[in-house]
Amino acid sequence: MTRFYDARGNIYGVVSPQALRLAGVDLPASAAECASSRSSWSAAAISLCCDWPEGQRPPKSKSHRSDGLLIGPFQASPPFDVLIVNTDGSLAERSGNGLTIFSQALSEQGLMPQEGALLRVHHDKGEPVQTSVKAAEFDGVQGFWLDLGQADFGPRAVDAQNVESVDFNGREVSSIQPLAKLNRAWSYSQFVRIGNPHCVTLLDDQSALPSNEQMRESPLDQGLTRIAYAVPTGAGQPCPAGVNLQWAVRDAEQRLIARVFERGEGPTASSGTSASAVACAAWRVGWVAAGEVQVVMPGGTAPILLEEIDGERVRVRLFGTAQLMS
Repeated sequence: MTRFYDARGNIYGVVSPQALRLAGVDLPASAAECASSRSSWSAAAISLCCDWPEGQRPPKSKSHRSDGLLIGPFQASPPFDVLIVNTDGSLAERSGNGLTIFSQALSEQGLMPQEGALLRVHHDKGEPVQTSVKAAEFDGVQGFWLDLGQADFGPRAVDAQNVESVDFNGREVSSIQPLAKLNRAWSYSQFVRIGNPHCVTLLDDQSALPSNEQMRESPLDQGLTRIAYAVPTGAGQPCPAGVNLQWAVRDAEQRLIARVFERGEGPTASSGTSASAVACAAWRVGWVAAGEVQVVMPGGTAPILLEEIDGERVRVRLFGTAQLMS
């Protein structure tokens, strides 16, 4: 029923609405209705599709067999509606790797047109987030370009509260006290919204990057969960709806190294929207120029294309590829 795909170490299950209903999940007819009533069905869907089968959870693995669940399509032709369900049952507004995986699944079902398609992610935090997707080849690899639109910057873009403006090499960024208390090197952050909210912490030294193993251990895990997750799992500070956390350091010209702690998921091997947010934040503070940017994560390297619009804004495209897991 559920097929699992890998996109740079980010694993999602893909399941159709019809299959969930046949399995006993009380899923409404439309994606919009599903989003508004997600508390009534999302936990059951995650348990059914993403929990490890009895006795099959590998040692030291995450509590679920995937980083989330993609439910869709709700139509037989584009535009395609889809739900991105985190393993805590919450809904995400956008996932670059998730939408890459969903595009691959659509292609395998013969539903993806040659000219591409519009994907509409329904969630419970506002209007659906739209992403244009088109199959393409990049650097000899078959995959998809995702047009993520324009990035917005600053506390207002992510509804952040009680943050202090600070100077970072002549650029105005934010200081988030709960992050700085966890590590004094984490004192300079750039808020970015690319469909969903991100907080990119800018580092001078690669040694300040947290590893995924460190982020899974207490007390760091507890501290980051309080910051990234909304109430009741976290504290919703500085963002009441939660925020995805990233850390970034310059590695070379147009090349960045990043780590990711997602709201609703925790540390992940990679994230397409997080990589895009990292590239945008780096552009904002002058670390990279417009054009191709490489963002290196534990799960792989994400190619990002930044198109500068007027010196203040930037448009973002992400290349992704996904494989069906055996």
